[in-house]
Amino acid sequence: MRGTFRKIGKMAHRGILFAISALAVFCFSVNCFAQEEAKAGVGVNKIVSLGPSITEELYLLGVQDKLFGVTTYCQKPLPAAEKDKVGSTVEVNVEKIVSIRPDLVLATSMVNPKSLEKLKELGIKVVVFGAAEDFGHMRAQFLELADYLGERGKAEKILDEVGKRVEKVKDSVKGLPRPRVIVQAGARPLWVASGDSFINDIIEMSGGENIGPEGKNGIFSRERVLELDPDVIIITTMGMVGEEEEFLWRKYPSISAVRNNRIYIVDSYKFCSPTPVSFAEALEEMAFILHKK
Repeated sequence: MRGTFRKIGKMAHRGILFAISALAVFCFSVNCFAQEEAKAGVGVNKIVSLGPSITEELYLLGVQDKLFGVTTYCQKPLPAAEKDKVGSTVEVNVEKIVSIRPDLVLATSMVNPKSLEKLKELGIKVVVFGAAEDFGHMRAQFLELADYLGERGKAEKILDEVGKRVEKVKDSVKGLPRPRVIVQAGARPLWVASGDSFINDIIEMSGGENIGPEGKNGIFSRERVLELDPDVIIITTMGMVGEEEEFLWRKYPSISAVRNNRIYIVDSYKFCSPTPVSFAEALEEMAFILHKK
């Protein structure tokens, strides 16, 4: 009789374990399905963008009607400037964002982490994209963004077209002399594109040689620029700031770029916070500057 009870007990124990395992598998499957739904754009009807390049990419993907809040720096494309403003690219108005009741907040790593944590604590989904280190990283992030919106197919078509434009530029500069270039993206302190930046890709793919510093730190000095003697100086600032910087450089006629009148001011949005499409545009413009002027 005792043996019979033992057998029944073991069978019941196994049944409980089986039920627990089945429940765990079910819960895991439901959780995975929910995550896949979230990343496929299901239920994403209101978006807040906290980065200029992210905003531009949302327009590229055709989901601008779901965009209900942007930063004061989100000026492109032009309709983006008419969207509700929720702060800058660093400090944001948490209360304003909450009032929009977004399904998804897309941020860059420049945004104050404390503000993003508050949003998460309030149950708002926040996705943060770090600074793109090169063209490949930029492509990967664009696809990731598209996945969250359920627009992977559209993103792949865009990247395919961009890839063709990039290859066309690279082919056009093969065998040409490689001018020595610095790209200035900051004035106080002086900051130039370093070797570990996507701007470095723009310079090299367009047939130039980046003589900025190695690594990620782009802080430089004008004395160092004098020593390196660049053939071309490109300033990625607009308006009076860019003109003032150009005026400062022209005080150093010993620099080849100054002597040969090869200082250019370019669109900061295109060169400093590009989308894959504006990366291709920047590449084409850089190739023209380096080899056609």
